[in-house]
Amino acid sequence: MAGYKADDEYDYLFKLVLIGDSGVGKSNLLSRFTKNEFNLESKSTIGVEFATKSLNIDGKVIKAQIWDTAGQERYRAITSAYYRGAVGALLVYDVTRFATFENVERWLRELREHTDPNIVVMLIGNKSDLRHLRAVSVEDGKAFAEKESLYFMETSALDATNVENAFTEVLTQIYRIVSKRAVEGGNVSGTSLPSKGETINLKEEGSFLKRIGCCSN
Repeated sequence: MAGYKADDEYDYLFKLVLIGDSGVGKSNLLSRFTKNEFNLESKSTIGVEFATKSLNIDGKVIKAQIWDTAGQERYRAITSAYYRGAVGALLVYDVTRFATFENVERWLRELREHTDPNIVVMLIGNKSDLRHLRAVSVEDGKAFAEKESLYFMETSALDATNVENAFTEVLTQIYRIVSKRAVEGGNVSGTSLPSKGETINLKEEGSFLKRIGCCSN
């Protein structure tokens, strides 16, 4: 905690949402990032939970308020309140269950219906440690992310691979957009998004992160 201000002191508060089917590991990603914990006996989230964590980015204290909701259809009535005010999203699927990857498109459509068009979205292929059970290739995840102009990373909440990287990268990109808007005097046009075609290669082996620009029609 050294170097951080008191918990109620921060320069920016950013709301992130975790979305994706039930059982893909959203709650364990949240607990791994905020508490460095993983629970093999994790139960389905009922309703909404959220946790916070503060990071230091470019000398500013960024407090992330991360919301986690159940992926089951019967909790869908909470969506508009859940998404309200979100500036970042982690869209999660399970690399061992192809159906959860197929449903990513529907989740993304719902997200875009309820949020600002400049929201920073990262596609997460979770459970990358289960290599022998893999049903979704890295290439498939990467291709979908490129098509939809998303960031992309594979993670493992179990062994902590890329979890910190994924959340930190989303928060850093949000901060860059917000700080650039401030410099430009409140310009909220698409030019405040990361430069199109920008590729960031993280040092951790096996990680891939990219945001591809697409046509604006």
